[in-house]
Amino acid sequence: MQFTVATKYPTRRSPVLARNAVATSHPLATEAGLAMLRRGGNALDAALSAAITLTVVEPTGNGLGSDAFCILWDGKELHGLNASGRSPAAWTPDRFAGRDGMPKRGWESVTVPGAVSAWVDLSTRFGRLPFETLFEPAIEYASRGYHVTPIIAEQWKRGAEELKNQPGFADAFMPGGRAPSAGEVFRSEAMARSLQLIAETKGEAFYRGELAERIQAFATANGAALTVDDLASHTNDWCGTISQGFGDAALHEIPPNGQGIAALMALGILSNTEIADLDPDGAEAIHLQVEAMKLAFMDVHAFVADENHMDQVKTSHLLDQAYLLSRARLIDRTKASSFPVGAPKNGGTVCLATGDANGMMVSFIQSNYAGFGSGVVVPETGISLQNRGFGFSTKSGHPNEVGPRKRPFHTIIPGFVMGPSQPIMAFGLMGGPMQAQGHLQMMLRTQVWKQDPQTAADAPRWRVLSGLDLALENTMDTSVVQCLVELGHAATSESPDASFGFGGAQLVHRIDGGYAAGSDPRKDGHAAGF
Repeated sequence: MQFTVATKYPTRRSPVLARNAVATSHPLATEAGLAMLRRGGNALDAALSAAITLTVVEPTGNGLGSDAFCILWDGKELHGLNASGRSPAAWTPDRFAGRDGMPKRGWESVTVPGAVSAWVDLSTRFGRLPFETLFEPAIEYASRGYHVTPIIAEQWKRGAEELKNQPGFADAFMPGGRAPSAGEVFRSEAMARSLQLIAETKGEAFYRGELAERIQAFATANGAALTVDDLASHTNDWCGTISQGFGDAALHEIPPNGQGIAALMALGILSNTEIADLDPDGAEAIHLQVEAMKLAFMDVHAFVADENHMDQVKTSHLLDQAYLLSRARLIDRTKASSFPVGAPKNGGTVCLATGDANGMMVSFIQSNYAGFGSGVVVPETGISLQNRGFGFSTKSGHPNEVGPRKRPFHTIIPGFVMGPSQPIMAFGLMGGPMQAQGHLQMMLRTQVWKQDPQTAADAPRWRVLSGLDLALENTMDTSVVQCLVELGHAATSESPDASFGFGGAQLVHRIDGGYAAGSDPRKDGHAAGF
């Protein structure tokens, strides 16, 4: 594939070109992945070792209590894994009656973690190296320590200020009563021991053994609902993917309960416009993308939930081409609009990407959701628990209404681009509601406007907030910002370093005989290969 060269974006990186490639949000995780490849492992082994290492070196975005999703090309076929957990059996709507919304932090936001089970299922089906081998780098960093990187240190400080009083948090993540600063060494013998137990038992200790019992005991001590039975009943789904084409390429996402369908809907809406002919950094192109994204989000927030509970409006209705055309016709090229929910049927986070010399490619994402998640950390284990329960609705009758043993609406989504018969790109972009928006922007920049992965990651981003509110990175051309304001967008300029709101992309793009990889400069990450 031929890439265009863009020099107008501020960057300190060039795309990495190699036969084997790993791109993650932390250099030590990237090196863990490369180490597995050098030991004879494949792209899946590299992805899992990197993901396991990230629970240690980037606890601000994920942990042992995370959920995970994966899209994997095995050389012949594309596979999708949904390893998001379900709510405790005791989470009936009555438990949360009278609330305006779900709790964001604490035990009442904790659902069953799925990341550990993802590692097990993926390794069993596709891995080449022994499961225990994948844990060696993470255990080393947890037991001997690692130097905290600058951006993670800033996120850690912010998280600690909010979560210091949550059960178990300060003991686990505030040594000496504070968050570690950049350059300081952090270690966790408790996490090292948990990782060793998970490795030795292939996850059984986490869902049915010693660690599960510790999780339940701490939940019970704090009046929470999570039990060993909830953990033991957890299962993953080999769910395949859903997709939307644009030209000769198709964007693939995991089906709901995730928000990936929003990126597909927006892409489908834009396929009915002339966006491919526009300047990728011009106001007109950004305006069309923003309006398409707003239309998609209106429907997603109204209709998307655990797919087993989408009884009326289904995935196929939301991706119907005639429906997407009707939504595209609502876009006014001359002004920003606040859109209504459509009628498709009448009546926080780390991501990584890998590719190996044999053609296997992996897009993997895992997250505790909002920073450190719930803020709850199980004593003597280093297990920080996610707050995915916050993704439920308390609105009676909503398909995403909280209920027992149910998956909440999810923000984390791996991305994958396919050509007519071959894989093109494994990628992801962490950052809550920014993820679907980032997937759309990465898809258009790499496949439609032919930018290389690093250039696409470097380019200024936009983020839909609500109504007419729009956040723009302060690196965006001021004349473009002014044009967007004149179109009626309530645009504000934000520094990506200040808000972390524009996400972090990791991309591995197939080229002749190898890959071009890019890693987001907004993170401490690193793309590398050999």
